[in-house]
Amino acid sequence: MAVLVLLSIILVRNLKVENPGKKQLVLETIITTFNNLFKGVIGEAGMKYVPYLITVILYIGMANIMGVFGFKPPTKDLNVTASLAIMSIILVQVAGIRGKGTKGWVKSFAEPVAIVAPLNVLELVIKPLSLCMRLFGNVLGAFVIMKLIEAVVPLIVPIPLSLYFDFFDGFLQAFVFTFLTTLYMQEAME
Repeated sequence: MAVLVLLSIILVRNLKVENPGKKQLVLETIITTFNNLFKGVIGEAGMKYVPYLITVILYIGMANIMGVFGFKPPTKDLNVTASLAIMSIILVQVAGIRGKGTKGWVKSFAEPVAIVAPLNVLELVIKPLSLCMRLFGNVLGAFVIMKLIEAVVPLIVPIPLSLYFDFFDGFLQAFVFTFLTTLYMQEAME
């Protein structure tokens, strides 16, 4: 979190409307890319939730690469992934209530037929559990594999594998978590 806060302070200093610098153009390109990605899934109605989604993808992405710098990734802790999943599912339900109204949100549990209502209510527990365990399991698995490889072949072999497990897989897990949250949100709002 300290790295993200420090980066945000550094990156948003001296922003200009006219004649922006290279740093500002790169930052605006990244934010526009995320906005377009999420807007394509949740539409214009869900754009108010995009700052949360961008924050989550950045947090998880940065948290997953902490292993490169010798730290234990926070997402290797089940409490962190559970907290992220619970926050995301609460936001999904809030989006559903705002999109359909309270009455429409309650009625949506009885769709397509009333007999499936218990299964739809059970989804309120299954979705965050799925998000939590997917992120936790993948990060923990990558961490364990890297520690085993470092123990067996400590010199050169861990470097390219670390790039895969910490960077590529870490960012992929961040993307999957936020993309699934976005899909759940879009489903709740429609």
